[in-house]
Formats: sequence, structure tokens, C-alpha cells
Amino acid sequence: MANKSKFYAVWHGNPPGLYTSWDACQKAIKGISGAQYKSYGSRAEAQRALDGSYKAAVEAGKKQSARSRGKSELSSAERARIGEPNLYSIAVDAASSGNPGRMEYRGVDTQTGKVLFHKGPFERGTNNIGEFLALVHGLAHLKKEGSDRVLYSDSRIAMGWVRKKKCGTKLVPHSSNKILFELIARAESWLRDNTYKTPVVKWETKAWGEIPADFGRK
Repeated sequence: MANKSKFYAVWHGNPPGLYTSWDACQKAIKGISGAQYKSYGSRAEAQRALDGSYKAAVEAGKKQSARSRGKSELSSAERARIGEPNLYSIAVDAASSGNPGRMEYRGVDTQTGKVLFHKGPFERGTNNIGEFLALVHGLAHLKKEGSDRVLYSDSRIAMGWVRKKKCGTKLVPHSSNKILFELIARAESWLRDNTYKTPVVKWETKAWGEIPADFGRK
């Protein structure tokens, strides 16, 4: 969830630059295909990242997350069992400012961090719905491309909904999220009407750090 202490570096937006609020950052990336941005806890950190490339910032973030949140919690045997992520893949994630709240989701190239698709924000959504829609969008994207890449998600709930071909949300439909429920219906219809061979794999956050599609708004 966004808060006042966050600073946002925008590499590809209208215009690019450093923003001091999530609302301002959203305006800069809204409607931008392949928008590139990350959040930071201080202005100096955000500016240092902005002075470099987005790819470098993504790589630095993955390494930092792995050091601070994951690898120290696992034994050598556990890390060996899990192994390394398959970089020939795409990763999806969602973020929601509130539950329900403004929700968005995206998919990125796991190796480069390039944004492949980004939808939202949608009003009165939930993180689980976003994770579900991101997975189905990823499956449809890979099938359309004829790609045999792996699809990563860090949400067991969303993965379970995809297997059942049904979004299990308990969110009540509202006039403000009508479009969101239309997207859910379309996603469920796609799952019923299509077959796919794409491996849907759990992203091992404890071993690898945050998923590359993470919005950095925790």
C-alpha cells in the first residue's frame, strides 16, 4: 500500500522523473505502454536509482530482497532443493491500495524486467483478483505468442483459482467495479474455452526475493 514516506522513480512515463506520491506517479504512468517505475523509502535512494537504468534498478532490487527477506531464512539444503528460477519465463503480480481498493496488475520478462502488459488501476478491487487476472492474462499472452516459457506467480490462491477455472473472490459487485467483474467473467470464459501447456509455477520468494513483477508498494 502506498504511503507518504515513499518516493517513486519513473524511467519511462509522461514525464519521467522522481515523484513524491503514488497519485502523482500514477498520473505519470497512466496509459503508458511498458511503463517503468519503482518505489523507494528515501528521495536519495530513488534519485540514485533514477540516475541509472531501470534494468539495473530491477536487478538491484531482486538482490536486496533475496538478501534481506529470503535466503537467510533457508538452509543450504533447502536452497539447493529449490534451485534457481527459470529466467526463460514471465512473472506476474498485482497490487491493491486497500482491500478493496485501487488495484492493478502486470506481467514482466523475468530476466530483463521489461513490462509485457500492465492493466489498471481498477477501482474497488482486491489483490487476489488482480493476481488471478494477471495469471490468465499471462496464459493468454504466452499462447498468443506461441511461447513455451514458464509463468511465475507468488499467489497460491490465484493459482488454485486458475486450476479451478473460477475466481473465488467474495468481493461484492458494485457500480464502481463493474468493469472488474466483466474482466473476471472474460478470464473465466477464456479458461473454459482454451487449453494451454504453459507451466504455472510458484515463485519461491524466500529463496529468490520478491517476484520481478512486484510493484514495490509493500
